[in-house]
Amino acid sequence: MQTRKSRASFTGRVTMADVAKEVGVSAITVSRAFRAPGKVSPELHSRIVEVSRRLGYVPSRAASALASARSMTILALIPSLTNNVFVDVLVGIKEVLDAADYQMLIAITGYDQPDAEERMLRAHLGYVPDGILLTGVDQSEAVRTMIDGQGLPTVHMMDHSDREDLWWVGYSNAEAGRAVARYLLGRGRRRIGIIASQLDPRSLRRCEGCREVLAEAGLYDPGLDLRVPDHSSIPLGAELVERLLNQAPDCDAVFVCNDDLAQGAVFQCSQRGVAVPDRLAVVGFHDLNASAWASTPLTTVRTPRYQIGREATRLLLARIEGTPTSARRIDLGFSLVRRASG
Repeated sequence: MQTRKSRASFTGRVTMADVAKEVGVSAITVSRAFRAPGKVSPELHSRIVEVSRRLGYVPSRAASALASARSMTILALIPSLTNNVFVDVLVGIKEVLDAADYQMLIAITGYDQPDAEERMLRAHLGYVPDGILLTGVDQSEAVRTMIDGQGLPTVHMMDHSDREDLWWVGYSNAEAGRAVARYLLGRGRRRIGIIASQLDPRSLRRCEGCREVLAEAGLYDPGLDLRVPDHSSIPLGAELVERLLNQAPDCDAVFVCNDDLAQGAVFQCSQRGVAVPDRLAVVGFHDLNASAWASTPLTTVRTPRYQIGREATRLLLARIEGTPTSARRIDLGFSLVRRASG
């Protein structure tokens, strides 16, 4: 009678049984060495790891998840990987997850598709993450229902909310916009424009904060408020400041709601012979790396993206582990960095 071959014989894949045979222990012992190293002797653990590496065996996270009811993965939903703002956030997330032996799933939701976050969340919930990191606090009812239905711990990043049911780590975009307006008014500027793109809720709150302070001072002019849905970029910033100055030549300052746009605006002013900041003050947002090293270093709002990634992940892991925490809403604030452009 022909004996049934193991799955590894059919696929060529190295299995836990192959490692166990080589080491001379049971498959259960190999499994225990990976799931709970403290339950086997250091010598045996080292031997199992050495044989696994030599044979090319990789433990199955799916099997471990079934055994422990944990997948050891976190799902992070972010709008973009091309925007350095969120790269900084991801670096902070990854550092904390690496230290805790968690893996990260990344889902890109974009800025201009209202249902994209729902679709990405639905697709990635099949991987059974232990928790979710969400960008912003403006999720749709469908997304909230889906998360509630799964019972997954969730932490929101990069914004501020007064809602009692949300756990978040971020800063007030609206207050940052107000701070920029107060700063420009304090510098004697009176014809202050606003430039924004992408028009996600966080950018819109920055605009609204700036607009509120200007309106209170009796200096808000809708003709100086330029917002477009296009994705933020340096070329777009150059185009938009050109458009603003053509329609409002007396504009003497502009709050540009992302640094890449602001960098483009400063470049275009240089090309056009518009003196920055004497003729036009420019203030950006986020303090991207290049902003301090431009030919005209950019005055901007510095946001703690890396710290937000770290603190949001720590808070989420505390929720997953059931660790008591007194802080469910962490405002890390922002700072206005004055440089040559404003």
